[in-house]
Amino acid sequence: MISGATCSVVALASPKGTDTFCELCQRRAHVQCSRCQVTFYCDAEHQRADWVGIHERICQLLVPLRSPTLFSSQHPDCIETQIKKVRMSMELIEICKSVAQSKFSEGKYQEALPAAQFCLRCSMDVHGPSTAQLVPAYLLLAEANMGLGNLDLVTQLLSQAEWVVLKSPECGHTIHHQLHKSLGLLHMATGNLEAALFHFANNIYFASEEYGPDSPVTCGGYFLMANIFARQGKMSIARSLYSEVAQTWHCLLTKRLETHSQKANEPDFLFSQRAEVEEMLRTMLEFEQNASRKDSAQVALVAHCLAMLWFLEGDSAKVSHITKSPSINFTLTQ
Repeated sequence: MISGATCSVVALASPKGTDTFCELCQRRAHVQCSRCQVTFYCDAEHQRADWVGIHERICQLLVPLRSPTLFSSQHPDCIETQIKKVRMSMELIEICKSVAQSKFSEGKYQEALPAAQFCLRCSMDVHGPSTAQLVPAYLLLAEANMGLGNLDLVTQLLSQAEWVVLKSPECGHTIHHQLHKSLGLLHMATGNLEAALFHFANNIYFASEEYGPDSPVTCGGYFLMANIFARQGKMSIARSLYSEVAQTWHCLLTKRLETHSQKANEPDFLFSQRAEVEEMLRTMLEFEQNASRKDSAQVALVAHCLAMLWFLEGDSAKVSHITKSPSINFTLTQ
C-alpha cells in the first residue's frame, strides 16, 4: 500500500484567520495531505496512521465537503446546499462504520481508531452533540479502545452513550442491545462478572425483540453469558448455553449450505461476521474437548459447524483437517 503523501501546511491556502488542526489528535497542524489538501496533521506519523485507518478510502470524498470554494459560491445558507452537505456526511459515516468493523474482524483495533474517531466527529456535525444518532459512533469508538485495552476511555464513552440513551426514548431495540453488549464486555474485562451477566441478559432481551430468539445476533448474547458461567466454574449452565448456541448455528449453517450455489455472491450476516463466528465455535469446541466428562455428540456438532463454515469460505484444507480428526466422530451429527 502506498501511503498518502504529505506537504507542509501553506498558510495562504487557508482562509484568513483559519487555524488548522491534526485530524487525529487535534493539536496544531504542520503538514497536510498533498492529495486532497483539505486534511491536516501534526506530523507525518499521524498522517500515515490516518491513511491506513480511513483516509485512503475517503481522501477525495472530503474535497467537496471541506473546500471553502465549493459551497461559498452557492449561497452557503440555502437549504439545497445544506442537504448536499448532510448527504455527503452521511455517506462518509457509513464508510467509516464499514471500514472500522472490517478492521475489528481482523483484530486491527489500532488501525480502526481513525475511522471510529472520524465517524463520531462527522456524526456530531450532522446530528448535534447529544442526540441518539451518536450512540452507534460512541459504541464504535468504545469497541476500538476496548480492543486496545483503554478501559478508562471505554468507560467514558459508554457512560456518554448510556446517558444519551436514557434521555432519548426514541432509541430502538437495536441501540439498547448494542449498548448492553458493550457494557457487558466492559464489566467482563474489569472482572465485574455479575454486572456483566446483567447487561448480557438485557442484550439478549433486546436482541430477541428486534431479531427474534433464534437469530445469530441473539445467540451471541447466550455465548457471552456462557463464557462468564464457565469463568465462574458453573459448567453445567455454561454447557447448556453453549449447546443452545451450537444448535442455532448448526441450523443456520445447514440452511446456508443448502442455498450455497444460488447465493454464492450475496452478502449476508454470516460472512460479515465470519471471524467472530469462527472464534465462537472454536471456543465452544475447546470447552467440550477439555471437559472432564466429554459429550461426544456436542463435540461433533460444533466441529460440524466449523467444517460447514470453512467449506462455505472455500478453505478445503481446514475442512479436511477437522473431518479427519481422530477425536471427532462425525457420524454422531448425521
